[in-house]
Amino acid sequence: MHTNTLSGGCLCGAVSYEVTDAFRYALNCHCGNCRRTTGAAFKPFAGIEAAKLRVTAGADRRLIYGQPSSHDAHCARCGALLYSLVRDAAYVHVAMGTLRDAPSIRPSAHIFVGSKAPWFSITDDLPQYDGHVTG
Repeated sequence: MHTNTLSGGCLCGAVSYEVTDAFRYALNCHCGNCRRTTGAAFKPFAGIEAAKLRVTAGADRRLIYGQPSSHDAHCARCGALLYSLVRDAAYVHVAMGTLRDAPSIRPSAHIFVGSKAPWFSITDDLPQYDGHVTG
């Protein structure tokens, strides 16, 4: 079975990455941290083993916010959130808006809706969870 490789990157083009189109899960996160880091009502992300993402350009142009085993990786030039390293550095949550190619997965639920922005209404039929869901 052949698995596609997807490309992605930041707004200004300083940082690019490739990731295998073999995501384990995809969710829309409404927690306060995701809203603040994206500047949006929620963060659509797709989770995959960290080894399946490779920064192809601009690795030295990333701004890493957090700890070595759990952090957000932004472009230091334009500020775009590219991915979050999670689960003790075993997985990355790719910010789906930074993908240049369409992944085969789609978000399957909304998480942390208990703390969603009060000015935003969820209008789709995806399941909603007040907290985290194990992917």
